[in-house]
Amino acid sequence: MRSINKVIIIGNLTRDPVMKTTQSGQPVATFGIATNRQWTTKDNQRHDSTEFHEVVAWAKLAEICEQYIRKGNLVYVEGYLKTRSWDDPSGQGKRYRTEVVIQDIIMLEKRRDGGGATQNTENGWANGDDMDQQMAGASETSSSYGVSSDEPPLDELNLGLGEAISQDDSL
Repeated sequence: MRSINKVIIIGNLTRDPVMKTTQSGQPVATFGIATNRQWTTKDNQRHDSTEFHEVVAWAKLAEICEQYIRKGNLVYVEGYLKTRSWDDPSGQGKRYRTEVVIQDIIMLEKRRDGGGATQNTENGWANGDDMDQQMAGASETSSSYGVSSDEPPLDELNLGLGEAISQDDSL
């Protein structure tokens, strides 16, 4: 029987993407997205809830994320869930983190002058259509990369990422 592991999120970036490179030279960007949910109970009490999602982009998609999206931007991301594990450096057992590995991203805000999701002629983006074409190509590349069995796990990066994650208990 087939199974499905697919995630679609629309939310705001909680921090700018951080670009790193694996030992083999593969670009990887990480950032957070917050989603909000609102509901009203039977007694007309309004409730709000926010979820925070850790997001990972690989290859060309990672480079595009680092270049074009910024904290606060509203984005649509599509991908799959992946759970990593590592030994806690303090010796208190294993640590786990579930992330959304994205295969596609769509910026849902109008392009602005300045940083973030912009039209950037300095880096070769003559108009928004060119950027959209580049992102479409990156999504295809990232999609095929994400499905392959040679995807390097983030915990094998020589970046001290496991330590940084284990020290941040709020995530």
